[in-house]
Amino acid sequence: MNFLNASFFTTAVNPSQYPSDGIPEIALAGRSNVGKSSLINCIINRKNLARTSSSPGKTATINFYDIDGKVRIVDLPGYGYAKVSKSEKERWAKMIETYLSSRENLVQVIQLVDARHAPTDDDILMLDWIRGFGFSPIVVATKIDKIPKTKLDGNLEVIYNSLRLDDNSILLPFSAEKKLFKEDMQEIIKEILGIEDESYENN
Repeated sequence: MNFLNASFFTTAVNPSQYPSDGIPEIALAGRSNVGKSSLINCIINRKNLARTSSSPGKTATINFYDIDGKVRIVDLPGYGYAKVSKSEKERWAKMIETYLSSRENLVQVIQLVDARHAPTDDDILMLDWIRGFGFSPIVVATKIDKIPKTKLDGNLEVIYNSLRLDDNSILLPFSAEKKLFKEDMQEIIKEILGIEDESYENN
């Protein structure tokens, strides 16, 4: 699987705009500005295929990115941004719920949380939601380059316990900026898809 062979596919706000083929999809869920777009750019070794912003709350659509024609990474709208109106939050929540509950192509949801902080109530609710749709938890703790190495294990333990993870869960520390655990993230994607092909250069 060639992670370098990546492209923006389409954007959607309702099911009629979803891609109509049968390519499997892995969705990324997380709070606004947690680093979903940065993770996508990191694993495909591109700087700005997925649009990033220093201002939270910019992703108000569902964005689909194709990787090697084998999978689409789906960037869901960020949640938990306080400066967005209640009606806008409700619209985004409905958009996310509709996708998660109805999308037949969806094979896994990966939740991103900020490694610097304990998971919020919104993070806990989202993971419960993900469990409710039948997915085993895969959680990526982003921005680990922003905290001292001496604090990382403690922060990860807080995340593990707050989200009630267990031996059937995956908790991966990650830094898009430093490309830390990039290959592990790629391997998780390949494992989800059942791909063992190592014939391509992915870096």
